[in-house]
Amino acid sequence: MTGLLPDYDIIVVGAGHAGCEAAYAAATLGSRTLLITLDMNKIAQMSCNPAVGGIAKGQIVREIDALGGMMGRVTDESSIQFRMLNRSKGPAMWSPRAQCDRMRFSANWRNILEHTDNLDLWQDDVVRLLVEDNRVIGVYTSLGVEFKAQRVILTNGTFLNGLMHVGRVSFQGGRISEPASFGISAQLKELGFEVGRMKTGTPVRIDGRSVDFSKLTEQGGDDDFHRFSYLNMNYSYPLKQRVCYLAYTNERVHNVLREGFADSPLFNGTIQSIGPRYCPSIETKLNTFADRNSHHLFLEPEGENTTEFYLNGFSSSLPWDVQLRGLRLVEGFEQVRIFRPGYAIEYDYFPPTQLYHTLETKRIKGLYFAGQINGTTGYEEAAAQGLMAAINAHLSLHSTQEFVLGRDEAYIGVLIDDLVTKGVDEPYRMFTSRAEFRILLRQDNADNRLTPKGYKIGLADNSRYNLFIDKIKKRDNLVNFIRNFSVKPDEINDCLIKLNSQPLKQGMKLVDILTRPQLTIDSLLETLPLLKQFIVENEMCEEHMEAAEILIKYSGYIERERQLADKLHRLEDLVIAGKFNYEELTNLSIEARQKLAKIQPRTIGQASRISGVSPADINVLLILMGR
Repeated sequence: MTGLLPDYDIIVVGAGHAGCEAAYAAATLGSRTLLITLDMNKIAQMSCNPAVGGIAKGQIVREIDALGGMMGRVTDESSIQFRMLNRSKGPAMWSPRAQCDRMRFSANWRNILEHTDNLDLWQDDVVRLLVEDNRVIGVYTSLGVEFKAQRVILTNGTFLNGLMHVGRVSFQGGRISEPASFGISAQLKELGFEVGRMKTGTPVRIDGRSVDFSKLTEQGGDDDFHRFSYLNMNYSYPLKQRVCYLAYTNERVHNVLREGFADSPLFNGTIQSIGPRYCPSIETKLNTFADRNSHHLFLEPEGENTTEFYLNGFSSSLPWDVQLRGLRLVEGFEQVRIFRPGYAIEYDYFPPTQLYHTLETKRIKGLYFAGQINGTTGYEEAAAQGLMAAINAHLSLHSTQEFVLGRDEAYIGVLIDDLVTKGVDEPYRMFTSRAEFRILLRQDNADNRLTPKGYKIGLADNSRYNLFIDKIKKRDNLVNFIRNFSVKPDEINDCLIKLNSQPLKQGMKLVDILTRPQLTIDSLLETLPLLKQFIVENEMCEEHMEAAEILIKYSGYIERERQLADKLHRLEDLVIAGKFNYEELTNLSIEARQKLAKIQPRTIGQASRISGVSPADINVLLILMGR
């Protein structure tokens, strides 16, 4: 085949959420890229819930967008409901979430990839890596085709030796009705990689025509300016917006489901692998929370016009008839019909402590892992890894530069540092609680944190960067106006009383008034005409007002956290990679020596986050570094 096929800079294996972001980023940065997938009709398939975002996950998507990735834009184009979660809490906890049209999401991603310069697509199964002298040089497919490349990114999702379960029935596959992929796991194991097994699951799919929606509680979406992509702040959704519904299990449901426990692969020993703690199956919830007589179920549409619904909260691998009998005891589901039952799937993953922060493997030069292959769960976590792997694969071809985000710079930085430093003992899911600097890592300021970085490496284009510069300029101008604008009691007291806020006894700067929790810039526009005039004349929108307001209200907290992050940066600047033979450092604990030798941390900061490495061990390293 030599001569018929080009040599590539980067090959991406798998076209899930990690693979799509990786392929788009690599090609957009200028690398000649090939994306290989088992089925070109299943590109960016939403295997589980057709939703993007949520707690902390929404922040990740905005970070992907800020860097120049595509998940946020595809989500906005495919959205059938948008909600900003946690609005009752502070802005560090606000998290965007969108219900999507599953088919449109996949079609929109395929359209993007087919029209991306430098990107080719090939439908096939990669069964072996081509490796010479511990360096990847290409891939070999089930059709007998060899593709040569200097870098390979594996984003195989749940397809590596995938095995699905419904009750006592088990069958091979990477997703329902899709074949598994074999060969790569065995080869990587022969090359010295540690391989593990994980488990995830998905719920029953319901025919909406058989549901009595009058017995369920409606959950509508937001109707404001918020979107996922910073390019879409004044964007109208192209698809019809739909509502979701809330239902509840009960004791009768639980009793029926418990009848199937003997046939559950989770409880009869069939499944030995690790499942997700924070997205458990319904049978796991009944077992873990035996005292609960009810659990929430969220009935969510799978598309703009389809009658197919996803039952969030009812992930299960129980026998199909047990699932159906239990469902028909849920209020509103008495006559329910299903399109297919829930199932569990087991698949191979590779403990991510075998990776550098660039997501390149330590054993094979030029080989990168991204997504569920690293033990994560979720579209958003996968997409972020795909993006970062592609950026680093591209940079490694043209320079010695690495693109690594700090824990104070992005949730993506927290995600990757957690993976490569701590490893995983269950499918990893991002939460705001994992980030020690979450006041800095808000969804509203992802562009402020990351767009300059994306622009510098060439992924964020000029139009995005100019839009960002314009936003920051208008935000700062508004903050300065508010800081210098004085308000008299007779101008504002009526409004303050109406908003249940203490009236003024003397004039004050507007900045001091706006720190009150009851007040927003928007609530004061009609009361303070000069403020409204300034905003209108400077063509400021709701996004600029929100950004200014958050800076004003939370400036003290933001500055305090920034100072703490700067102090911890001192440890991140102390590079220890390659400086110690840890096995010889007898002043360290035995566990610390073993963990440090295995992970080979790049900095003192990373070493301090390794489980089993104590502060006393870090002090020993600091002394050896002359500190």
